Amino acid sequence: MTKPERLAADKACSSGVICRALHRRGIQPAIPTKRNERPEPTFDCTAYRECNRVERRIGRLKQFRRTATRYKKRAANYLAMITVAAILLWL
Repeated sequence: MTKPERLAADKACSSGVICRALHRRGIQPAIPTKRNERPEPTFDCTAYRECNRVERRIGRLKQFRRTATRYKKRAANYLAMITVAAILLWL
């Protein structure tokens, strides 16, 4: 099993306890701080933006009912439906 290099999360996960636990495990957090917290000097804005892009793409794929509810139980069939949805979004 591999360990992630970074973890991107929303502001709700920006507590010191979570960040310290990630640092102890050698994982770099990409979590923006709340307004009432001290800014994290090691915040990786680029990694957080990339996370946002991935979440928006998944949201676009979930516009298709078959991919959102996963009617196809076999992994190969579900992957085919995601591929079709991605092609339709791309066109």
